[in-house]
Amino acid sequence: MMRKRIAIDMDEVIADVTPKFLDLYEDRYGKRLKREEYWGKKIYQINGAVELRETLQDKGFFADLPVIPESQEGIRELMEHYDVFITTAAMEFRSSFEDKYDWLKVHFPFIHWKNIVFCGDKSILRAEYMIDDHAKNLRTFQGKGLLYTATHNIHETEFTRVNNWAEVMAFFRKELAV
Repeated sequence: MMRKRIAIDMDEVIADVTPKFLDLYEDRYGKRLKREEYWGKKIYQINGAVELRETLQDKGFFADLPVIPESQEGIRELMEHYDVFITTAAMEFRSSFEDKYDWLKVHFPFIHWKNIVFCGDKSILRAEYMIDDHAKNLRTFQGKGLLYTATHNIHETEFTRVNNWAEVMAFFRKELAV
């Protein structure tokens, strides 16, 4: 019997981009944003800070992102029952490939290179589940989508929401029990 597959996004699901953007905003504008100022949008959408988005093109941007708490333990446990694939839309930011691959090797060395998918359009993915912070990716996904809470998606209501890795694991433990 084939194991079910889970496609897991990288940025804002296992790699935390928010602290980096908060630091960049503070460096550029001399102000540390409070959560309520960016809640509901991306930090580079605030007060004309769109040029901060250009830093995503910089070599090294993705190299030192913090790990989302409990994601390492959660993925290890999921791998006991599912085929897990890290699926990141890296095509837009050419310099992100090496950074993201190296980051995964440091923080998730137990994920085989064959289980890392760099893509542009996630609608090509074939899995039973996808965990992503962008509803647009889940809308074109054929399986069950789980929306991982991020600052920019708090108003989305069309998908099952998971706020943290404890909730991700509770969802999949319940799935296994069925």
